[in-house]
Amino acid sequence: MTIKLEYPEGATPLDPNEIGGLRHKHVTTQGQLDELEQANIITGFRWLARTRRNDILTDDFAVELHRRLFGDVWDWAGSFRKTGKNIGVDPVQIGVQLRGLMDDAQYWADHKTYPPIEAAVRLHHRMVFIHPIQMATAATRALWRMSFSTKSTEPPLSTGLQAQIFKK
Repeated sequence: MTIKLEYPEGATPLDPNEIGGLRHKHVTTQGQLDELEQANIITGFRWLARTRRNDILTDDFAVELHRRLFGDVWDWAGSFRKTGKNIGVDPVQIGVQLRGLMDDAQYWADHKTYPPIEAAVRLHHRMVFIHPIQMATAATRALWRMSFSTKSTEPPLSTGLQAQIFKK
């Protein structure tokens, strides 16, 4: 069976090899895929809320977070993007660029270079520029911002999705 995906304007489409990584071969509609991904994202949010890790500003954490958000749906979840896209650095540069970003973010946190919310937004901006992982959606980047900001003494960044998930 094949799945027909609908991409909103500006979305990064999946290539056929990436679509082949869908773990649920019975899925044929965008709605079915959306439901599976939403359930997995909720699981990822809950994992993030429970985690006591202090190494969130590492490329290892970024990969683990993505795996927790999408690993039940996609077999390539938690691995760097391997193909060129309409955004992002060349795939061979992802590891170096992401390590540099995480090192910078750790420096910002350690030296209080920016207020936590500004640092989280800067982290988000550079993550979009690098686009290290396929399906690094707005939800994924929001989780990174939240995880970064919640490790500070400032109030965490908030999203409507966060409130919806944690009230369940």
